[in-house]
Amino acid sequence: MSAPLAETLTQLRVGNQKFLIDFYQRSRHLFARWAQRKHQLAAPQAHELLQDTLLDFYDQVADGRLTLLPADLRAHVYGMAQQRLAAHVPAHQPLPAAEASRRQRLLAQFNQLGSDCQQVLTYFYFRGYNFEKMGGKMGFPNATVARLQKSTCLRKLYELLK
Repeated sequence: MSAPLAETLTQLRVGNQKFLIDFYQRSRHLFARWAQRKHQLAAPQAHELLQDTLLDFYDQVADGRLTLLPADLRAHVYGMAQQRLAAHVPAHQPLPAAEASRRQRLLAQFNQLGSDCQQVLTYFYFRGYNFEKMGGKMGFPNATVARLQKSTCLRKLYELLK
């Protein structure tokens, strides 16, 4: 993991799943061995389980249920997979088309914003900074300027979404 943890969560929240894809590619063979040993799953079934578990993890990050990246992500994902197996959750429950489309559209519009607006919205919504801290990080003279900047950036994003 070369990116800082907060940056990883931010990227996941705006729809960038590169971190999860990389994790899947690095971990799928080890996960398949674990799933075969613990749950007698064949490799293709284990790969599907890992994919579905990572999508569940992504949903938890995207909707705010998970606000910090676990210290041991691999153990966390394995635990989620174990819970999924215990609950007999069917494989490949895709997102509804409307939600998947909404997320892709939001990510595209967010990427069209300038870097300052992306940073302001990231600080406020994903890192939970208050206006004073955000103003200090961004070099604004006070919290009021930070609040106005956030409002302006949010308005720009809303207009792009129309």
